[in-house]
Amino acid sequence: MAVNEKARQKCMKKFLYYFPGGYQGKKYIAWERDYKWAAHTAWQEQLNKSVFKELLEEAEYVEIARRAVKIESKTNLLFSFEKMALRDAVKTSQSARLFAEGMFHFIYGGATLPKRFEQYRDTLAILPVKQTRVLTWPVLTVFGFVANPTEHIYLKPTVTKIAARKYQFDFQYSPKPSWEVYQSLVSFAEQIRKDTAKWKPRDMIDIQSFIWVMGSSEYP
Repeated sequence: MAVNEKARQKCMKKFLYYFPGGYQGKKYIAWERDYKWAAHTAWQEQLNKSVFKELLEEAEYVEIARRAVKIESKTNLLFSFEKMALRDAVKTSQSARLFAEGMFHFIYGGATLPKRFEQYRDTLAILPVKQTRVLTWPVLTVFGFVANPTEHIYLKPTVTKIAARKYQFDFQYSPKPSWEVYQSLVSFAEQIRKDTAKWKPRDMIDIQSFIWVMGSSEYP
């Protein structure tokens, strides 16, 4: 399904209806961008590469997990049951170590993004599950998005599927996390970046916000 010009223009018109200033407007920044950027700023202060590496060397795995969870908790990116599943999964020193080391290599590692993505996915898959599984698309993608929104985008499945349908973009979704699905999301994001270039998108925060406005019931 190729991108349809009429559908694309309709989506852009909807975004501008709610946010007339596009990505640079004060209302958009206040409603959609500021809290995500605040989480990114907190990450850069508390878990930047050098701090993260130092904490790993000191075996402060629980502290790393605590900081990551706390930073995310100040956003509405994850559902409450996902937040709880993540907190439960990293409570022990052993599980916190798996999480911390896996996340470091995903965000700061030198391997290719597909390899880093798949290794991190496999790490989340073996974390202990108390009530709800930890390996969901939102949990898998949230910390990369918060830490480095120039490289990573966040996937909220239902909203993104609705947005892609409205945009007439062939988003290849599967509930089972895979690089192929994430790559399809990145392609969708790049199409939106190209189409909204005149609004001067700064990073994936702007692109993810566009997707959210298209697919969320908050913006009928």
